[in-house]
Amino acid sequence: MRLSRPTGGGPSGGDEDDSALLRAVARGDTEALAVLYDRHAGWLHARLARRCPDEETVREVLQDTFVTVWRSAGGHRGRGAAGGWIWVIAARRLVDAQRAGARADRAAAHAAAPSEPAAAAPSAEERVLSGLEYGEVGAALDRISPELAEVLRATVVDGLTTRETARLLGIPEGTVKTRALRARRELRAALASGNPGGPHALGGTA
Repeated sequence: MRLSRPTGGGPSGGDEDDSALLRAVARGDTEALAVLYDRHAGWLHARLARRCPDEETVREVLQDTFVTVWRSAGGHRGRGAAGGWIWVIAARRLVDAQRAGARADRAAAHAAAPSEPAAAAPSAEERVLSGLEYGEVGAALDRISPELAEVLRATVVDGLTTRETARLLGIPEGTVKTRALRARRELRAALASGNPGGPHALGGTA
């Protein structure tokens, strides 16, 4: 299976074409997978790099993403934008890689000499973004509607504009704005049910 290096840019090609490619991949067509990789690897790499500064991890996650696409293409079945479906896979693979890295770091810290300096405390932004994946906010995010959660992840976690999110998910910009408002309301409700009266990472009003 030959895959090209990412070249940057954003999602390209129609989602109908992508869905046809995914159906071909599900039938075992390696050339269709290569076309999907060439079309989507650039923007996936850019988004992953925004969330992870380690280039090696980003490359590994990108490759693992397309291995998963190869194995799971039959599960798409035309549900939603293909680019969004692939990004969900990539984001999950990145979370897995970061969790594994955190476990390795903790093990190394325990084995390190006491005289070594402690690691710098995470910034406020890092704590918020981490909460969106791992903490109670992440758990609440998993309980809201998937189409709302993907908009919130794109606009809040990845910092994409409304236009970029619309292009990624294959929906109108107005729909992005509407879903973002609904997502915040649902997320606040989910957080309130799990932690009545407690603070959460996403402020503002719906």
